[in-house]
Amino acid sequence: MHVMSRISRLARRLDLDRSSAFARHGMDGWEFDVLSTLRRAGPPYELSPGDLVRATLVTSGTMTNRIDRLTARGWVERAPSPRDRRSVIVRLTDDGRTAVDAALADLLERERDILADLGPGDQADLVAQLRRLLAPFEG
Repeated sequence: MHVMSRISRLARRLDLDRSSAFARHGMDGWEFDVLSTLRRAGPPYELSPGDLVRATLVTSGTMTNRIDRLTARGWVERAPSPRDRRSVIVRLTDDGRTAVDAALADLLERERDILADLGPGDQADLVAQLRRLLAPFEG
């Protein structure tokens, strides 16, 4: 129980840190999830709505709502798909990229702070152990 209690406490702390980082940049966690998924897609930072559904594990209705809200904020835009005129793609705008990059920079800085007492070897060991613990849940 000692291990699980510590993992649970750490998870709560990390959730608070993530929420604070997002709030500093005027976004919610779900917004960061969609924006960062588009950012990871690489230039031109676009995916189909279906790809976003699969990557973020939400329903198509939820994703439609999220795309609408992100479009209203000017962080994404819909564009005709170059492969199929009946379909659309969702593209990260310059403002969206600026917002997600700033939030990510905050998250990475906080990660460095949290891990500062661990040397590179300890960090590598931690990553390996976490990967083993998560493997059954992530397929």
